Amino acid sequence: MTWLPQETIRIKRDGGTLDAAELRRVAESIGDGSLGDAQVGAFAMAVHCRGMTPAECAAFTMAMRDTGEVFDWSSESLPGPVLDKHSTGGIGDLVSLALGPMLAACGAWVPMIVGRGLAHTGGTLDKLESIPGYQSRPPPERVRRALRDAGVAIIGAGERIAPGDRRLYAIRDVTATVDCLPLIVASILSKKLAAGLHALVLDIKTGGGAVLPEAERGRELARSMISTAAKAGLPVSAFLTDMSEPLARSAGNALEVREAISMLRGEACDPRLLELTLALGAEAMLLGRLAGDADTARAALASSLASGAAAERFARMVASLGGPADLMEMPEAHLARAPVALEVPASQGGFVTAIDTRALGLAVVALGGGRTAPHQSIDPGVGLDRLAPLGATVQKGEPIARVHAADAAGAEAAAAAITGAYSIGGERPEARPLIERIG
Repeated sequence: MTWLPQETIRIKRDGGTLDAAELRRVAESIGDGSLGDAQVGAFAMAVHCRGMTPAECAAFTMAMRDTGEVFDWSSESLPGPVLDKHSTGGIGDLVSLALGPMLAACGAWVPMIVGRGLAHTGGTLDKLESIPGYQSRPPPERVRRALRDAGVAIIGAGERIAPGDRRLYAIRDVTATVDCLPLIVASILSKKLAAGLHALVLDIKTGGGAVLPEAERGRELARSMISTAAKAGLPVSAFLTDMSEPLARSAGNALEVREAISMLRGEACDPRLLELTLALGAEAMLLGRLAGDADTARAALASSLASGAAAERFARMVASLGGPADLMEMPEAHLARAPVALEVPASQGGFVTAIDTRALGLAVVALGGGRTAPHQSIDPGVGLDRLAPLGATVQKGEPIARVHAADAAGAEAAAAAITGAYSIGGERPEARPLIERIG
């Protein structure tokens, strides 16, 4: 009997349950292009409105994984566990760029499949593509070579890895279905399962700058991810982390790569960024049995920064994937810089009491650092840096951020958005918890 995709969409739209065979047809048709963009968008909206049962979510995740190749590392005789970490996305979240090389320097093998920005959040893949020559979606053979060369390969899902998810991901970005919990689960885990991991650590963002701002929805996502991964035999730990302010002091692709390079070179970095990186890395090392306790794991990760071992791994990865061999030594010679830089002055003196983090992400998108259409190109040099953190003391007229823009008009518009995003008052706010363990 001929499969009618519109009937499958109708069933889900009306609150029905789809069986594994139907969901596999949907996934395959998304992956091979036989399902049109309008139908893919309609399916995503139906799931957004009606949800999925745990069984549906698991079946769709496995089906999306199977739209492409699945790595099997058993033939490689790797002398360590295959580990990864994934973030649901935020503003200034450059943890993956630093943590992948740090874990590799500590004995893990890290085939990290990452994605593009979604809505107002930045994407690790877009950051990497600001590195000239970097092959962000290499064929599996080159991924294997990079992993042997550096112990880490941070890449996007290429043509042969979860191709169904790549297409659905792009359509979700422009159809207001980014925050659909079952599709988030399927998107993340289909790629992670395709990477052939032994264990995974999840960083689920909550707060104003997150895709899922509400903490309870983040906990729900964590539980769903752990449950779905368990059905596939993948050990997962999950953390809820705070995105009520930018995680780093920059937001924008080349700007965040610069900040990651600085961190990897052992230079001073934002304490929240360092704390989260160490916490996630320590959990991954415990899952992979590379350390007996969290303190030992954190010490090893910190040592990888201080010794330069993590920086060396990053440099080898970049070179192996086509980027410049001297990026670590000469980032300014290779990374794009926008022609206009504009400091944003504080409107009054006092303490930074609140930040509309989502507004900062949207300002980066408006500058050209994110997408409003699936295949839109982005400007790697634009963005924000020198972002004042929550609780910072500022004087009237003192910079709270700096805008990097393609032109003066764009810089002024972004500056106005930043001024509106920052609240300054007379009392320092209480520090918010950075990390909550789930499960």
